[in-house]
Amino acid sequence: MSTTTVSPRTGRIPFSGTPAQAAVRLARAGLHGAGGEYVVYEREGAWWYAGGVRARLVADRTHVTLDHEGTRIRTPWQGDPLETVHRMLSSLPYAQWRAYGWAAFELSYALAGEAAGLGEEPLVHLVVPRTEIRLSADGAEIRCSDEAEEVLVRALLEDAGPEPLQGEFTPLPVDLGGPAEAEYRAGVASAVASIRAGDLQKVILSRAVRVEGELDLPATYLTGRAVNSPARSFLLDLGGIEAAGFSPETVVEVSADGHVSTQPLAGTRALSGDRAEDAARRAELLTDAKEIYEHAISVQVAWDEMLGVCRPGSVRAEEFMSVKERGSVQHIASRVSGRLARADRGPWPALAAVFPAVTASGVPKRAAYRTIRELEPGPRGLYSGAVLSVGSDGSLDAALVLRTVFRQGGRTWLRAGAGIVEQSLPEREFEETCEKLRSVSRTLVPAAGVTAAGAVAASGGAAGGARTRQ
Repeated sequence: MSTTTVSPRTGRIPFSGTPAQAAVRLARAGLHGAGGEYVVYEREGAWWYAGGVRARLVADRTHVTLDHEGTRIRTPWQGDPLETVHRMLSSLPYAQWRAYGWAAFELSYALAGEAAGLGEEPLVHLVVPRTEIRLSADGAEIRCSDEAEEVLVRALLEDAGPEPLQGEFTPLPVDLGGPAEAEYRAGVASAVASIRAGDLQKVILSRAVRVEGELDLPATYLTGRAVNSPARSFLLDLGGIEAAGFSPETVVEVSADGHVSTQPLAGTRALSGDRAEDAARRAELLTDAKEIYEHAISVQVAWDEMLGVCRPGSVRAEEFMSVKERGSVQHIASRVSGRLARADRGPWPALAAVFPAVTASGVPKRAAYRTIRELEPGPRGLYSGAVLSVGSDGSLDAALVLRTVFRQGGRTWLRAGAGIVEQSLPEREFEETCEKLRSVSRTLVPAAGVTAAGAVAASGGAAGGARTRQ
């Protein structure tokens, strides 16, 4: 089995523009040829660019396939596909590696043993990149598979070139209502009836809206990042799907020393930009019985899931019932943390325990899956799944895929959902989906659609983590 030599991380080097702009510049450059795949991932004040493929792992409804160094290993999985994912990634002949990619919502069906809910689309798609760059206010750290790539990367980092996002634009059109409104309200009413019948306590019902016209996805990412305040953000082209997203919460975070946490957000009010009005809505949010109940049962599920994989006595609730601002909305937020019980299985049991996020599925989860399949047309795919980064040191960071624009097969769309409980009103839940959709729809930059007049705040607003509101 051959190995590939990868240049060690260099010292920090300066770059032009903000970390977000530099990451997008690398994404646009096509470092690894036409159609080159990449992931840009923002976490806690730093941006990572991961481009090209040294190794690729794909899990589907029956097998996990690992390709690296001209070798393919294809193994059937049984029970928990993430156990096979862990075993195969651990077999990589690299001293250190970090993989980037995504997990589809339908991975939840595999983890629950519900094979009937699985289609032919991949459940997990990860790559160990040829080029990996960390960008922060302190400079860039680069890791490349050969010296030629490193020279090219340095040139791109130093030369900002023409910035495509320097003027005003008219966002691509999105019809947030129309005939879909009646359909969604009917779905909410049906879900409430199921809840009142005792079938479940809560379900997140989502809907998709089409984006018309040709989208400049990297420019949209920069624009969206400037006006959103995400827990994580990402821009990717991987496995046939492109996406730019501003995740309001993490599914799970696992550190190399085994500390694990999850951050459920549930309960929503719009942000208007008027401080007094937003403060009033915040106070209303924290006293609304429906919103508090929706949040409390989500925290309870997260707690119970963490108990299953953490050391006895280590699970605790942090930041309980705080309010986080996320773009055009504000949410009630809590964090549940603990210590993994077993280090030999890596971070994957933590992801398996909490995936999908309870705030994107429901309570109980299996009953919610059935309701989602009954009331939503077709699979969710990447929506309400996770974009993630995992390392050979046992660390893992998974962002919940919400507030995202998707592009695949010539189609571009947005998707948003609302948490349905017994007290839910169809008209209010529909409006909540509109509030969430506006977090992204207002920043959809058309291809070649930016004018020279004026200036978009976005070009500098995503400068770095110091400006990120958490």
